[in-house]
Order: sequence, then C-alpha cells, then structure tokens
Amino acid sequence: MNETITAIITTYKRKPEVVQRALRSIEIQTYQASEIIMVDDNPIDVEGKELSDALKNLCKNRAIYIKQPKGNAGANAARNLGIDNAHGDFIAFLDDDDEWLSEKIERQMALFNEDVGLVFCSGILHEEFEKTGGGIQI
Repeated sequence: MNETITAIITTYKRKPEVVQRALRSIEIQTYQASEIIMVDDNPIDVEGKELSDALKNLCKNRAIYIKQPKGNAGANAARNLGIDNAHGDFIAFLDDDDEWLSEKIERQMALFNEDVGLVFCSGILHEEFEKTGGGIQI
C-alpha cells in the first residue's frame, strides 16, 4: 500500500508546547504522512509565528501552515480549509491537544479496501486530564 496521507491539525488558543506534542506524535508514525497541514484558527490579530515555526521545525519540508483568513471560523471550517489544501490520497485529522500512538496510521491503513471508506478509532483518556475534570470517559 503506497497511498499518501495528509495529516491535518487545527489549532485554536492552544499553548505552543501542547501543539508541539501533537506534532511530535505525527512525526513518530510508522506509516508517515506525506504532508502535514496546520490550520491556525486563532483570531486574525493573534500572531501565528510561534505555531508556524514549531510546525516547520518538527515537520520540515512536509509542513504547510495556513492562517484562517477570517480567524476563529470554527473547527469544522478549519478542517475544511485543510482538506481544500490537501494533496494526499487519505486525510487524517488530529486535534491540537491530542496525540497519536506511533502505529495509528499504519493500523488504520491496513483496514482500508474497496469496501471500507472510513476508519476511526477510540481514544485513551490520560489520568491527568481526568483530574482536571475535562472531557468524557471513552
């Protein structure tokens, strides 16, 4: 299987170190994404240089940084903007405060065939997230 993957990460009001953790989880994949698109959905008056630099430093020549032109258009609009700029055969979404296990893409790609058009997975809730009262149990 030689299909190309575009990883799309959307970000909004997230600390750069949290986004960097998400980006590192893309970089350690056993089945590498051929391009990584970050859509910055922060308000237009928020400078995105720190996020752009993190993306380019971690993901090198596969990185595409896009600032949402109107700013704060919402997660779905940001994902659609990423899709509009994607060149991969498949799209993999990653939220800016999440991270992938190293074999995520490889394991999902192994499930695709002519009868399967969508593959998704469950999540693991970290203990420190539970302590803050965030999220739901998966």
